[in-house]
Amino acid sequence: MIKILNQHSKKFQDEFQTLLNQGSKENENITNIVNDILTRVKNDGEKAIFEDIEKFDHWSPTSVDELYVDRKDMKKAYDNLDANLKKALHKAYDRIESYHKKQLQKSWIDYEENGTMTGIKITPLQRAGLYIPGGKASYPSSLLMNAIAAKVAGVKEIIVTTPTPDGNINELLLAGCFLCGVKDVLKIGGATAIGVLAYGTKDIKKVDIITGPGNIFVATAKRLVYGQVQIDMIAGPSEIGIIADSYANTDYLAMDMLSQAEHDEMARSILITTDENIAKATQLQIEKELKNLQREKIARSSIENYGCIIVVKTIDDAISLMNEIAVEHLEVMTSNPFELLPKIKNAGAIFLGENTPEPIGDYIAGPNHTLPTAGTAKFYSALSVDNFIKKSSIIYFSKQAISELGHDTMVLAQCEGLEAHKKAVELRL
Repeated sequence: MIKILNQHSKKFQDEFQTLLNQGSKENENITNIVNDILTRVKNDGEKAIFEDIEKFDHWSPTSVDELYVDRKDMKKAYDNLDANLKKALHKAYDRIESYHKKQLQKSWIDYEENGTMTGIKITPLQRAGLYIPGGKASYPSSLLMNAIAAKVAGVKEIIVTTPTPDGNINELLLAGCFLCGVKDVLKIGGATAIGVLAYGTKDIKKVDIITGPGNIFVATAKRLVYGQVQIDMIAGPSEIGIIADSYANTDYLAMDMLSQAEHDEMARSILITTDENIAKATQLQIEKELKNLQREKIARSSIENYGCIIVVKTIDDAISLMNEIAVEHLEVMTSNPFELLPKIKNAGAIFLGENTPEPIGDYIAGPNHTLPTAGTAKFYSALSVDNFIKKSSIIYFSKQAISELGHDTMVLAQCEGLEAHKKAVELRL
């Protein structure tokens, strides 16, 4: 069963610290494995890629052309979609696109009377690499979230890479690629794919940014190539946190926690409640529902090893603890959820009220579901249009402007001991 902790237990601080540390430890062995893969891809290019595909995905490409999905196969997958599924995909696309268009920023310029001009120039990144999982499960929804954000930002070249066990690729993912207008899809997975995107090869261009979720090998690879390219974030297993009072429906609580647990054995599901009866009832309901899940083994491992229910005295205590955990998805199941919103400081996405289960955010609401995990919501944000743009400062000084501000510039340069800085201004005065 999922464990229940009590905030007022003498052992609680130690237990809570253990909870905070879950998923944040760097695995030195995995780092070494990934570093070796990246080095081989960087040095050996296609040879390393072919070897890794044969080793991990169990098929044997012999040319770069075989790594690319034919655009005709994408269209065929789209055309063969069930009508209801196609409708749902288009509905999701439209809502995601509409939400992300609201994030668009514009270049701006500000003028001063003395002839000074300053501003910001917004420029889309040229080439984005989107990693979409395709191992234990395939997530076309992640394709939509990443590709639409990049398209809205104005990225011209989008390349998708995904694992293809036994050479097979998910048809729904192909249909999503066609819907999003993606032309380049590579059948490469894992850390190898991250290396290809980061370093490029003789025939495959490197990208400017890598986004998208993946397992611990993918996350580790993204961390190691950061600096060669931009990345969205280093995300770990999925998480849900729920704040609940006595108003909450325990059937909803249990199923929402299991909706994350079924993702991965290391996924975290955390409920913090002011009501001990709610805690116990939810514990029993989780156990009951587990037996009915197709992915029971995965969900049970997640619930028993990484899940927990915490009983606290007040809602403010619940918020304080949840802000410290900084979960990926935070549901607020209280009688007045909007009253708590100003107090929530750290969460990837916030779901308010009993009619807003986390899966709504995964698929159809509109906001991006690529979110920070493992406490990184304290400083990372959800994937957005901002990830796919860069900002260049614009500066222009007239003769009058440099006459007015040049002397102060020289004083500051002098105090830092930078003589050439000072003289570069002095020459113009």
